[in-house]
Amino acid sequence: MKLKACFLLLVITLSLLAVDEGVLHAQEIERVTGLILADGWQDVQANCTECHSTQLIVQNSGSKAVWESRIRWMQATQGMHELEAELEESILDYLATNYGQKDSSRRAPLAQHLLPANPYESDIP
Repeated sequence: MKLKACFLLLVITLSLLAVDEGVLHAQEIERVTGLILADGWQDVQANCTECHSTQLIVQNSGSKAVWESRIRWMQATQGMHELEAELEESILDYLATNYGQKDSSRRAPLAQHLLPANPYESDIP
């Protein structure tokens, strides 16, 4: 039973799904890096993994502007080299398309009736 559960977890982990006009499409994942196989993935792998794992990429999301701001931050504070304009555009397009902005990355707040009593609340209005 444990083997089946592990296999199922592996299949789910490796099978990211994208929704396109209401139809689910399985996206191919590169076996070693875990990156979605799409135009630009090799540019991301070659340039971004000089300093960090691809896991840092796949667990994040953002619009093109957000990804660009992260690159600028890495260049300003982490010693990342300047990228040629065409290469940077390829990387940004790949990241924004495949790891784009999520609607929400936080869970919804708990309903008030599910919260414990606040021991620090005072009766002072």
